[in-house]
Amino acid sequence: MIYPNNFEQKIGFDQIRHLLKEKCLSSLGEERVDEMQFSDRYTEVNSQLDLVCEFVRILQEEDGFPAQYFFDVRPSLHRIRVEGMYLDENELFDLRRSLETIRDIVSFLMRDAEDESDSPYPCLRQLAGDIMVFPQLISRINAILSPYGKIKDNASAELSRIRRELQSTMSSISRSLNNILRSAQSEGVVEKDVTPTLRDGRLVIPVAPALKRKIRGIVHDESASGKTVFIEPAEVVEANNRIRELEGEERRERIRILLEITEQLRPKVPQIMDTENYLGEVDFLRAKALFAIDIHAIVPEVSRQPMIDWREAYHPVLLLNFRRQGKTVVPLTIRLLGERREAQGERILVISGPNAGGKSVCLKTVAMLQYMLQCGLPVPMSEASRMGFFK
Repeated sequence: MIYPNNFEQKIGFDQIRHLLKEKCLSSLGEERVDEMQFSDRYTEVNSQLDLVCEFVRILQEEDGFPAQYFFDVRPSLHRIRVEGMYLDENELFDLRRSLETIRDIVSFLMRDAEDESDSPYPCLRQLAGDIMVFPQLISRINAILSPYGKIKDNASAELSRIRRELQSTMSSISRSLNNILRSAQSEGVVEKDVTPTLRDGRLVIPVAPALKRKIRGIVHDESASGKTVFIEPAEVVEANNRIRELEGEERRERIRILLEITEQLRPKVPQIMDTENYLGEVDFLRAKALFAIDIHAIVPEVSRQPMIDWREAYHPVLLLNFRRQGKTVVPLTIRLLGERREAQGERILVISGPNAGGKSVCLKTVAMLQYMLQCGLPVPMSEASRMGFFK
């Protein structure tokens, strides 16, 4: 059967996509939700259902599945394909956490089992089997970035030297300013509670305009009210100039370090993109599993033949809406066994009844649940049910 373009909207499947996206951790998973399609390939759908069932068990039975950092770093990776471009600190930090999450997921699924047959999650383990985890790249990034995503002082010998000199020069300026300030306070030029402040990257002293000539130096700024001017004493001008020079040197060295690490990871971009795709697949499976738990969904016995033999089936959106309102949904039991011999070739079921008797709900429930199953989603019905496969 060929469905009209708005078939999903007619049966309300767009609402299922929305509910799944709400459970995704990243745009990686949300894209998978958008790409999800009805399939009439029995083996493919069953593989997807097996993966979701295993993930449901993980969420219900395990603690500590790695789900902290699902970042979409693909835009950054695309950009650095161009020579001379580099990842900034935040991008490198996101990449590190993303790679660490992938590494931890693969480790979680590979633990305590030599092969799929020994694993409690054989399908998920097989899915993770060929995923690269880049331990050396993670170690290299860890050597550069602090746990908070900032470039470490010891990321290079030159950066370490620059930052030591910066700290030393800042301390020297601070001592000089405090001496000048104490002297000015004792002479009544500056208020007792005044402290040095920063203006345009330079340490200055706040002074009343009428007394600004009492302190020899450069006026850099004044307050919005005009009641305070900010003077850089002549004694610290040279040191402040040196601070500016060192800040420029530090910025250039940070960029050099980022360029160097980017050059090292650029050849690995295609493989890293593959691992990002895997992270998206995990995000998608996790969202499907969470949704299945929400609606108490299961995977019943599935036949290759078209048939319907459902017990206590629910429309998932109706179920959730009624639950929020404190109401109960009446489940649907329906049987249409198609061309099975014992059913004498049942192919048609007549649904009749008064207005507001539930005919439309019944039709939409059948369409929705069959469509969900063949999109690889568990369905809310009794485990005694059987579902067929439709083209």
